[in-house]
Amino acid sequence: MSIADRTMQTTWEGPLASGEGTLSEGSSAALDGLQVTWASRTEQPGGKTSPEELAAAAHSSCFAMALALKLGENNTPPQRLDVQSTVTLDAVDGVPTITTSRLKVRALVAGLDADAFAAVVDEAAALCPVSRLFAGAKISVDAELD
Repeated sequence: MSIADRTMQTTWEGPLASGEGTLSEGSSAALDGLQVTWASRTEQPGGKTSPEELAAAAHSSCFAMALALKLGENNTPPQRLDVQSTVTLDAVDGVPTITTSRLKVRALVAGLDADAFAAVVDEAAALCPVSRLFAGAKISVDAELD
């Protein structure tokens, strides 16, 4: 039995270059109504989202949760975690491919030195389900204590 299932639907209308998709019927309805276009994916967002932005949101929030868990298990719960993910769409053999997710973590954690923090970050990286989903992509983590 799964821990959770979440659903999202995209309805696309028109050709790729000039068409538009709308997200709907999400499990939480939090993303319902968001629009996606090819231009928002490859040029300027213009108030619309893209699969890469949604993937970055998933990765940054997942990693933040995994790191908060591991820091708590280490008896050094975070006061604050800022986790940014930059997901890159690039051409690989002429085919658009998500190639990387670069995580940038800035953490305010009392009672933890840089080496211990790096060890906990590694544990979180191994735990984060979205990191494991992206296992074929290059994932890098730049983590610092504030």
